[in-house]
Amino acid sequence: MGEAVGDVESGEVMLVGSSGGHLAQLLALAPWYRGRARSWVTFDTPDARSLLEGEQVVWAHHPTTRNLKNLARNLLLAVRTLKRRNVAAVVTTGAGVALPFVVVARLRGVPTVYIEVYDRIDSPTLTARLCRPFLSAMLVQWEEQRRFYPNGTVVGNLL
Repeated sequence: MGEAVGDVESGEVMLVGSSGGHLAQLLALAPWYRGRARSWVTFDTPDARSLLEGEQVVWAHHPTTRNLKNLARNLLLAVRTLKRRNVAAVVTTGAGVALPFVVVARLRGVPTVYIEVYDRIDSPTLTARLCRPFLSAMLVQWEEQRRFYPNGTVVGNLL
């Protein structure tokens, strides 16, 4: 994971993911991000509030599925957030909230890493396909996922 995001000592790692399973997979990266400056972008849900207590969190707008209004709102949120914070890398597991943050980060020259979720082995996720042109690195949890991401790096199961 370290090579994928480069030097993150000069800023914070921004972990972006929908609440629920996407957030759980990001939380599983704790051995990697522990001790690093970090912030989170997720939805304001009871599970996210509980799991991220004491962390720096930016609450994104949801729902994101087929919701153009919230996509626009999250795009503006991404522009404002990445302008104000010293972000060294964006790491995401998806879903809908990932796209605006990945696009804005990449346009600002910030490395972007997508980790495809562990439960999508027979087809790529829509969010991964949309984010792919803006990624610095694509990580997968199963060798089988490399069918869809030939240049992806297998990191193994997070959960």
